[in-house]
Amino acid sequence: MANKEKDITVHLKLWRQKNRKDKGQFDEHTLSGVSTGSSFLEMLDQLNEQLIIEDKAPFAFDHDCREGICGMCSLMINGQAHGPEKATTTCQLHMRSFEDQDTIVIEPWRSSAFPVLKDCVVDRSAFDKVIQAGGFTSVNVGNAQDANAIPIAKENADLAMDAAACIGCGACVASCPNASAMLFTSAKISQLALLPQGKVEAEKRAAKMVEEMDELGFGNCSNHAECEASCPKEINLSNIARMNREFFKSKTFSRKD
Repeated sequence: MANKEKDITVHLKLWRQKNRKDKGQFDEHTLSGVSTGSSFLEMLDQLNEQLIIEDKAPFAFDHDCREGICGMCSLMINGQAHGPEKATTTCQLHMRSFEDQDTIVIEPWRSSAFPVLKDCVVDRSAFDKVIQAGGFTSVNVGNAQDANAIPIAKENADLAMDAAACIGCGACVASCPNASAMLFTSAKISQLALLPQGKVEAEKRAAKMVEEMDELGFGNCSNHAECEASCPKEINLSNIARMNREFFKSKTFSRKD
């Protein structure tokens, strides 16, 4: 029998920061009448309604689709990226995961490559720059080629699809003690490296994307595996090993410009 929804009271410790130059601090609020059937972001909407009524500045947080697809809902909740539920984005986290009178600490992603814009909104354009460095394929213009004319082993197709599930939310960076983006970068490299369409840029892709990742200030992988544990799409750590192999091949066999 399904548990009935009920109203609870939660105590919120919110990270408030005016801009990237502001030092920032925690701000505490108590919110009553929170339905356990509501999502975490709906709870924050309820909080903002209360703050506006009290003539206070609303709490800024990122969100868009609210369907676990876009990767925008980037929050550290009680020290865990996206909160306590495994393979769940913040927007798909429900208040039934918390108890009455719980204290919930809400912070932004912490990484020098993700500067805070306001409160818990961070600038993740660094991910876009990694993709721009090599996360694309070249195709001939004209009529589209029949998909069935490109033979792809099912195992490779499945692995590529699993890697392509990455939504670029940044939880891997936020959870890693080194603020590494290797799980994100490796997923974007893997989804192309496993397919024939990705072979055109294969000689340079991994080198360019890894170099861009390093230049943007992301840390290196030290095998803590927190990235895999916190990923809402359960991207596998084996993608990092594939990225390392692709990087080695790129540096060893690529043609010089």
